[in-house]
Amino acid sequence: MVAMEDNKAITVQSDKTLLLDTHHPGFEEIRKKIISFAELVKTPEHIHFYRITPISLWNSAANGVSLDFILSCLEIYKKYDIPKNVTEYIKRHYLSYGKVIFESLDEERIKIVISSENLVEKITALLEKSIIGSGEGFLIIDKKQRGLIKAELVKHLIPVKDIAGFDSGNKLKFGIRKQTLSNNEFFFRYYQSEAVYSYSGWKEGSGVIVLPCGSGKTIVGIGVMHDVQEYTLIISTSVEAIRQWKRELLDKTTLGEDEVGEYTASRKDIRPVTITTYNMLIHKNSKSDEKRNINIFTDKNWGLIIYDEVHILPAPVFRMTTFIQSKRRLGLTATLVREDNLETEVFTLIGPKIYDYPWKALEKEGWIAKAECFEIRIPLLERDNFNYMNSNQRTKFRLASENPLKICILKNLLEKHKNNHILIIGHYLSQLEEISKLFNLPLITGETSNADREKLYFEFRNGSVQALVISRVGNFSIDLPSADIAVQVSGIFGSRQEEAQRLGRILRPQSERSIFYSLVSKDTIEEDFAKKRQLFLVEQGYNYVIIEDNGNYEINNGNSVINRGELSEQGAW
Repeated sequence: MVAMEDNKAITVQSDKTLLLDTHHPGFEEIRKKIISFAELVKTPEHIHFYRITPISLWNSAANGVSLDFILSCLEIYKKYDIPKNVTEYIKRHYLSYGKVIFESLDEERIKIVISSENLVEKITALLEKSIIGSGEGFLIIDKKQRGLIKAELVKHLIPVKDIAGFDSGNKLKFGIRKQTLSNNEFFFRYYQSEAVYSYSGWKEGSGVIVLPCGSGKTIVGIGVMHDVQEYTLIISTSVEAIRQWKRELLDKTTLGEDEVGEYTASRKDIRPVTITTYNMLIHKNSKSDEKRNINIFTDKNWGLIIYDEVHILPAPVFRMTTFIQSKRRLGLTATLVREDNLETEVFTLIGPKIYDYPWKALEKEGWIAKAECFEIRIPLLERDNFNYMNSNQRTKFRLASENPLKICILKNLLEKHKNNHILIIGHYLSQLEEISKLFNLPLITGETSNADREKLYFEFRNGSVQALVISRVGNFSIDLPSADIAVQVSGIFGSRQEEAQRLGRILRPQSERSIFYSLVSKDTIEEDFAKKRQLFLVEQGYNYVIIEDNGNYEINNGNSVINRGELSEQGAW
């Protein structure tokens, strides 16, 4: 605990930004408190910037973080007086959660209970055409309007606490095996049990569970399914993810093959438990087909809908979800951050965050691998630097991402880690194809058939393939527990979500120690984006050790690059 006289660590600014001194002796303790009600924005060397937002405060309120805790935290650690407008902002948005409550009136109607007279007037004006009745402090709407009205209200910074209940789905009785089909003892880890219990005891009935990659979110989903015991629709990211869900369900529950169906381009089996992908849901059979595959939501009387990797929900699925608010919904993800700022849609249409367990805590307890992160900064060749300086922003980013000197560093890393299992992950296909060809490594992209992907993943798991080159298809839901080295050669601009998912590929429990390398072109726009990409992981407590490439590069007669220099460590963020 930090002594009272040494508490001064936070500068609270009138724009709702918090500046936290990274050199303060209580930095870690204070950081953990701040992230319960604010989000990390950027991480210069000496100061971390956080921002308090309406949704960060709504999630705090939903999770039982008290208003007194938030205000006292700022008061205890402040360097200077807290601007009055910030205190008022915190109180206003925190207290707005719970002022509007949806309750079930009967099978067809919802009662909107509103605790403020001014809010009654405002909501009445906003929902004028949807109101079918009213009384003292409440309005009545058609249940079919439930999602649309929640989505409309949140646009005006009015969050809804939805306890209107859910329609029951068809019953599905099944048990959890103590001994799996693969003859292993099976039990829920304590945090998985906590997550399941949090969902089952959650009064609103729908919400999001946030757990690190490799910590067993699928198992949590199975636990919730077992508690609900009703027909379940699972929406995931890829065919590989579908197969993984199916393997786990058949291995660890008493569900049979005839009860678990796949809804994909090649199979259209709708069963009591049906697993599909987001792409299938938004697929149209023809350009004139407006329905897409929304019928999947209504073909069976689902009791539960699970959104795997809920943070990547496409807009059309948001719209579909608006119409099925009478169904229980569970979101699973490693990170709720979205680069399009649509976290409010996840909050409104799926539900608040109801369980979150820190990455570093699970690492310390041995449930996920200990990971070290390195950013290797590599110069541009003089010829490439000229092109870079004379290009637009998008072209600059691509030139920096495809810096040919990254190949030299990659060669060194492949040699250094020749006894490890390595994933080389990138965004630009031409770059990945070059790496695959140069080092004679298998490449997996969106064009790789499902059969070929499964074969390569199997060979990687059993060790006959030591390294894989993977495009963005490797960002999500691939189960490669042997992977312990990841080398990121390029990515999507400043995507925090992607950075977290890529580190997640090497956090499976089979590896006690993993290393994540990010190759970044020095003094370029890519370096700026790299700092933004790393924000979520820095918030989780990971440090990036910066390594400067002091290479002395030469171009030989064959037009290939030779590095006669070395790497030097520059310390950690």
